[in-house]
Amino acid sequence: MKRGYRRLSALILAVCLTLAAALPALAARPAGEQVTVLFTHDLHSHLLPAVDERGTQYGGYARLKTAIDAQREAFPDALLLDGGDFSMGSLFQTAYATSALELRAMGAMGYDVTTFGNHEYDYRAAGLAQMLRAAADSGEPVPAIVEANYLPPEEGEEGYDDDAQAVWDAFAAYGVADYVLLERGGVWFAVFGLAGEDSDACAPMSGMVLHDARDTAQRVVEEATAACLEANGVEPVVICLSHSGTDGQGKGEDYELARAVEGIDLIISGHTHTTLQAPIQVGDTYIVSAGEYGKNLGRITLDWDGSGVTLADYQLIPIDASVEDDPQLAAWIEQAKQEVEENYLSGFGLGFDQVLTDNPYPFDSQNQLYASQEESTLGSLMADAYRWAAEQATGEAVDVAVTASGVIRESLPQGEITVSDVFNAASLGIGADGVPGYPLVSVYLDGKDLKTVLEIDASVSPLMTAARLYCSGVEYTFNTSRMIFNKVTDSALRRADGTLEPIEDGRLYRVVTGLYCGQMLGEVEGTSYGLLSVTPRTADGTPIDMARLEDYIVHDSQGNEVKEWYAIASYLEQMGGEMDSRYAAPDGRKTVYASLNPVELLKSPNQFTIIALVVILVALAVLVLVVRLVVRRVRRGGQNRRR
Repeated sequence: MKRGYRRLSALILAVCLTLAAALPALAARPAGEQVTVLFTHDLHSHLLPAVDERGTQYGGYARLKTAIDAQREAFPDALLLDGGDFSMGSLFQTAYATSALELRAMGAMGYDVTTFGNHEYDYRAAGLAQMLRAAADSGEPVPAIVEANYLPPEEGEEGYDDDAQAVWDAFAAYGVADYVLLERGGVWFAVFGLAGEDSDACAPMSGMVLHDARDTAQRVVEEATAACLEANGVEPVVICLSHSGTDGQGKGEDYELARAVEGIDLIISGHTHTTLQAPIQVGDTYIVSAGEYGKNLGRITLDWDGSGVTLADYQLIPIDASVEDDPQLAAWIEQAKQEVEENYLSGFGLGFDQVLTDNPYPFDSQNQLYASQEESTLGSLMADAYRWAAEQATGEAVDVAVTASGVIRESLPQGEITVSDVFNAASLGIGADGVPGYPLVSVYLDGKDLKTVLEIDASVSPLMTAARLYCSGVEYTFNTSRMIFNKVTDSALRRADGTLEPIEDGRLYRVVTGLYCGQMLGEVEGTSYGLLSVTPRTADGTPIDMARLEDYIVHDSQGNEVKEWYAIASYLEQMGGEMDSRYAAPDGRKTVYASLNPVELLKSPNQFTIIALVVILVALAVLVLVVRLVVRRVRRGGQNRRR
C-alpha cells in the first residue's frame, strides 16, 4: 500500500514539476491571438503620386503615411513590411547613393522591415554599399533590411573584389541580416528576405551570388524558429519578404516556394507588380501582393494559435486623392525635390516640374504594354526619341532604334508632360560615368540578326512579356498563328521619307537601344533555349562581347553620355510645345494578325518551319506505313482463317 502511495506521489510530483517548468512558456505563448501585417512592395522611389496615362494620380508617400497612421491607430501592434524594389523609378533615385532618400522616407513612415529587390542593384555593388552607408550615417530612423540568398561573393569565391567587400562592410554597418525577430503585442515574428531567379536575371550587373531560394528558405525558417524558441519560449509567425513574384493565377516562383518550404505562414510577394484582391493559400501559407508604386496599402489579419495561422481579414486600401497628405512628410519631400534639382537636374539644364510639351493623346498604360503585342504609340515615341537623339549627338544616321516594354516604367499622361514624368517613364539604371540613368548604346547588326530581333518580338515576347519590342526605322508584320520562331512574314527598313527598303542578310545596320535593353539580349537567347541569338558588332563587323557593351555608349559632342530619359525629354522639348500628331494613332510600323490560312501559315518558311514540316511529314509517313502493316496483317489473318 505504501509502495503504491509512494509511486502515486512521485507521479504527481513529476507532473507538477513538468507543469512548473512549462508555465513560463505557456504564459508567453499566445492562444487565439490575432496578428495584423501592413505591407507594400515595388514602391520604386515614388515619393510623389504617380500619374497614369489618363492623368489620374495615385500613391505618394505623404498620402501613404496618413493611411499607415490610420491603420496603426486601429491596429496598434501591426507590423509594417515591404517586399523590395523600394528604389529606382523617379527622380528621387538620383540621390540613392548619396542620400538614401528612399530608406529615410520609409523610416519616417514607420516601416519595420524591407528587403532588396533587383533594382536596388541598378547602381551596382558600389552604389548599393554607398546607399547603405548613407542611410546608416543619416542618424534617422530606417527600416531593418533582411536578405538571405542574394549576397556578395565571399573572400576566396569567384567574383570577390573590393566592391564585394564594400557591400559586406556596408551590410555590417547597416545591420543587414538573413532574418530578424520582432515582438508585437506578445506575439513574436520571424521576418526574412529572399530574391528569385527572375529577379537575379533582371540585375545583370549586381555582382551578387544567387543561392537556391528554397534551400535557403527552409534553412532560415528552421534557424529563426529555433532561435525564437530558445530565446522566448514560443514559435514565431514566419513571414517571407520575397522579391520573386506570382502571376496572380497560380503560377510563379512564390507559389513554388510555398509548396516546397514548410513553416512559412505569410509571403509578401514583390517583383511582378501583382495586385491580389484576395490572398492565395498554398498549403498552410498565404501569399499577398498589393500592386506597385504605393497604389495600395495592403492589410492582412491572421488568427494565430501559436503554431499556425488562418485568415481573418484582408483588405487593399487605395492610396488616392481621397487620402490627405501627411504635412510633415510632404514638407520633407519638397526639400528632397530641391536636393534633386540642385544636385542632378541642374547638370541637364532642366527643372523637376518643368513642362516639356502638352499631350492631347492617350497613351498605353504599362499594363497594356505587357498585355498586348500590338504596336504602341508610346513605344514608338520612345524608339523615335532614341533614334533622333543619337543622330543629334553623333551626326551619324541611325537605321533602327529599339526599346522594350520592360524598360518603359510608366506611361506618359495626357495634358502637360513634365521632366519628372519623362524620368519616371525611363528611370532605370546608371551609366559607366556613374551618373544616374541608363545611356543609349550604338552597335551594328547583320541584316539576319536584325530580322531575328523582330522575331524575338513575335515569338519570345508571349513567353517573356518584358521583351515586347517597339522600333523606329523598321516596318514588319507577323502572324501569331504561325510556327514559333517563324512568325514574321514581312519586314523592311522604313526610311525617313516613308520609303521601304529590304533588310539584306550580310549587310550591317546601325542600331541604337538602351544599355539595359542591350544587356538583356542574353536572357532572350536563354528563353528561346539558344534557338534565337543576336550578335552585336562594330562598324567593321567584329563581334562585340556583351560584357563590354558599355564601350559603345552614345556620347554627345561634349563627351556626355546620352541618357535614355534625356533623349526622350529633348525630343519632346523640340516639338515646340505640343505633341506631334504622328503619335495620335499607330502608323503601321508593326502589324499583328492571326490567320490559319495554309498559305499564310507556310509562306516565307525559315529553318524552324522547314524542320517542323519535315518532322510532320516523316511522322505521317511512319503512321501510314504502320497502318498499312496492320491492315496487311489483318488481311493475312483473315485469309489464314478461311483456309
